[in-house]
Amino acid sequence: MSFLKVAPALAAGNTVVLKPAPETVLDAFLLAEAALEAGLPAGVLNIVPRGRELGAYLVEHPGIDKVSFTGSTAAGRAIAERCGRLLRPVTLELGGKSAAIVLDDADFAASGESFFASTLLNNGQICWLGTRVLAPRTRYQQVLDTLSGLVGSLTIGDPLDPATTVGPLVSSRQRDRVEGYIRIGRDEARLIAGGGRPASQERGWFVEPTVFADVDPQAKIAQEEIFGPVLTVIPYDDEEQALAIANGTQYGLAGSVWTADPQRGADFARRVRSGTIGVNGYVNDPVAPFGGIKASGWGRELGPEGLAGFQTIKTIYLDEPNA
Repeated sequence: MSFLKVAPALAAGNTVVLKPAPETVLDAFLLAEAALEAGLPAGVLNIVPRGRELGAYLVEHPGIDKVSFTGSTAAGRAIAERCGRLLRPVTLELGGKSAAIVLDDADFAASGESFFASTLLNNGQICWLGTRVLAPRTRYQQVLDTLSGLVGSLTIGDPLDPATTVGPLVSSRQRDRVEGYIRIGRDEARLIAGGGRPASQERGWFVEPTVFADVDPQAKIAQEEIFGPVLTVIPYDDEEQALAIANGTQYGLAGSVWTADPQRGADFARRVRSGTIGVNGYVNDPVAPFGGIKASGWGRELGPEGLAGFQTIKTIYLDEPNA
């Protein structure tokens, strides 16, 4: 769920060292196989599956020119401190607690598939998911009913089965973490869907898609990244209050606005303090810059802006007296 990329300085050219988190080692090996099949020259990409100690060593190594980290905000802060002391360029793609803001004119019931993709995709294990659902008080019960119906219709099972919409979490440790937040949520709010392990799955690190209602904006489950299939529904009275709630976390990675009027949605989206946001859906575009503000990170990935973070501009002044 996290990885560290460092770009060492070599006389023969640049190379990349990728240190995956323990949970993503297999993914890293698949990336290595793909690189070999694509004909990437030996030594350009180097994958080192080791622990935190190696990551810290790489970040401070004098041969490193650039650090790029994807992972938790806590780890990102530690890396930023080291890079700041070394004056070493760093890109940080960190956590999020994005808001899915349902405006009072949204055709919410017709947006089920897009809403699922924006809030619960990959079993809730994506940093940009809108896990805080902000619902107008005038339509609050309707939103709750729609969400309850949505999570109840999801197929839980083998992630290799095309019919599956919710698979297991990445590790037993992550399931323990998510279940810990669900226990906290039972004390902070009202559980209206899920909250346990699916009875249909005897093996695997499964957690039922879970929805909490009547969540206080300052509650722990509304402020901290859970990284699992858990939605918190927060009521609001007007757009100004919705905006204040949406901006009222340490994070600023993504979000979505749901409305029948795309222009109204775009106008509202401009006021949300986040690096990216969608209207009536959220899908990353590989040619557009992606990244956050506040505790969600520094810099951008993807697009020309992401590439620029790995480039250094050098100016050469050439004096030709006889020209």
